Amino acid sequence: MTRPRGPLRLGVNIDHVATLRNARGGSYPDPFRAARLAEEAGADGITAHLREDRRHIRDSDISTLGSMLSVPLNFEMAATEEMQAIALRTRPHAVCLVPERREERTTEGGLDVAGDAARLKDYIAPLREVGARVSLFIAADPVQVEAAAEIGADVIELHTGAYCDLHAEGRLQERDTEFARLRDMAAKADTLGLEVHAGHGLAYDTVGPVAAIPQIVELNIGHFLIGEAVFRGLKPAIAEMRRLMDEARA
Repeated sequence: MTRPRGPLRLGVNIDHVATLRNARGGSYPDPFRAARLAEEAGADGITAHLREDRRHIRDSDISTLGSMLSVPLNFEMAATEEMQAIALRTRPHAVCLVPERREERTTEGGLDVAGDAARLKDYIAPLREVGARVSLFIAADPVQVEAAAEIGADVIELHTGAYCDLHAEGRLQERDTEFARLRDMAAKADTLGLEVHAGHGLAYDTVGPVAAIPQIVELNIGHFLIGEAVFRGLKPAIAEMRRLMDEARA
């Protein structure tokens, strides 16, 4: 059996601190303060999704985060010309391409890399040329994993939303089937030379099994941690997630 590749990294998504800020305007709560607290609590990176409608993270946030962080910035974005231009200008450590529809509440499903391979191959080339590591957010599907490797992506991020939803709904047999897909696709991606991340919907009661998948080297978690921060504070919320991840990995 493959052994874990060292400590599992935690990327903290601060989008919904910005959502709260934007609900009233002004600058409070400050997503940059949240980013600093996340670093102090053990986050290995900060994730921010600049949506086309700017519903939470703003253009100026990306520029500021890039200059202030001492950990890597993971810039989530749709594969549009506008977002590509912003990424080429700001040069984040990593770019994660996600599907995006204006009417959705959150990212639904993964990219259809196989169905858009030629365009995505051309799209990611200049991002890689400026030094950004390119990640593709995909479902646990062998066709999509193979397509990601074929077009030259550095990383895939496996969509854990279905697994988490099935767990919450008590559909345990289906949950276990979905988890098996995640486990198998992480192993497949690893054999194809892709670095494997995972995220979406993970919480204290679902993170353990995913964290224990040896080929996964990073989890990106946001909404749950910002929600839990209401009750216990951001640093304790992140520290507890870090503890559970490390415990599962050990």
